[in-house]
Amino acid sequence: MRAVNVTRDQVLADRMDWAGTSATRRRGLLGRETFEHGEGIYLAPCQWIHMFGMRFAIDVAFLDKKGRVLAVHHRLKPGRVSRLVWRADGALELPAGVLASTDTQVGDTISLEETA
Repeated sequence: MRAVNVTRDQVLADRMDWAGTSATRRRGLLGRETFEHGEGIYLAPCQWIHMFGMRFAIDVAFLDKKGRVLAVHHRLKPGRVSRLVWRADGALELPAGVLASTDTQVGDTISLEETA
């Protein structure tokens, strides 16, 4: 699976995981030592995240059901909590710096695509 910002024609991640069960959402990125460029995880449903137990900062884009970016967090640090995004369908977690380097902003549309 991959995540593409179709508004800006930018690939955000080409090695994505889908966390669509309660167990996979709870686990998320916990226990990982690294989060490399090109990787990502989409947690759904999800309206906020916490960074307790994490070892590195991440970028987070909260998306609505149509993939529109409702909120972004740049370099959310371990031990922090995102803000609650009421209308969010899910949270796209990416390595720190990806959202800034692709100029991803509120209002952009993100497509989550299956890869062959």
